[in-house]
Amino acid sequence: MSELWKVELHSHTQWSKDCIMQFETIRAVCRRRGINRIAITDHNTAEGALAMQRLAPDLVIVGEEIMTTEGEILGYFMKETVPPGLTPEQTIRRLRDQGAVISVSHPFDRLRQGAWEEPNLRRIIDQVDAIEIFNARCIYREDNARARAFASEIGILGTVGSDAHSRAEYGRALQIMEPFSDAQTFLEALRAGQSSQRYSGWLVHFNSKTAKWSKKLGIRSRLWDGG
Repeated sequence: MSELWKVELHSHTQWSKDCIMQFETIRAVCRRRGINRIAITDHNTAEGALAMQRLAPDLVIVGEEIMTTEGEILGYFMKETVPPGLTPEQTIRRLRDQGAVISVSHPFDRLRQGAWEEPNLRRIIDQVDAIEIFNARCIYREDNARARAFASEIGILGTVGSDAHSRAEYGRALQIMEPFSDAQTFLEALRAGQSSQRYSGWLVHFNSKTAKWSKKLGIRSRLWDGG
C-alpha cells in the first residue's frame, strides 16, 4: 500500500483580498506540517493558484472559490479563472468545460455571505461532485453538522478544508488520501479517503479583517499572518 497523502482542500493566499500569506511562506508551512498537496482556492480568481503552481508544481492543486448568485462553489484542477456573479449553473458549466472537480464551500454557515439556501443547493446538487462537510472556520458547529447530514442524505461525497487565511490555519482540516495525479484519480482517492478535522476558533476571522484593512490602507505587516 502506498503512503497516504495529507491534502489541504481549501486555502487562500495574498491573491485573496482578506489574506496576506505569500507563496513561499505557505510552501514552507506545508513542508513543516507534512502537507503533500494543497488546493489554492482564492476568492474569485485562479491566478494566484496558477502562479503558485508554477513555483511548486508538485504541491499545488489549482483551484478557486467562486461567488455565484446563490452561494460559493469550489473548483479544483482548474486551468483558468471562472468569474464571480454567474448563476450556479453557468459557473458549473464553465468548470466542467475545463475538466474541474467541483465542491460547495461551507454550504450552511449562517455567518457567511457565500452560504446556500437549501432549496437552491438541492437544485444543483446532482451537478457537483461533493460538498464541504467540515470547514475549520465555522463558528457554529451545528452548521458543519447540517452539511454532513445533508451529504449523507443525498449520498454525495464530503470534503473538509481549513479555509486557511493565516499561517496557523493551514492543515487544520485535511483529507487523508491515496496519491493521485489528476482530477479523475483525485475523485477516486477522495471516495476511499478519510479526514482529519480541527476547528481554528473565532479569532482567525479577526486576522482576515485585519488583512483586508491593511491592504486597503497599503500596510503590510507580518503581525497578522498568524505567525
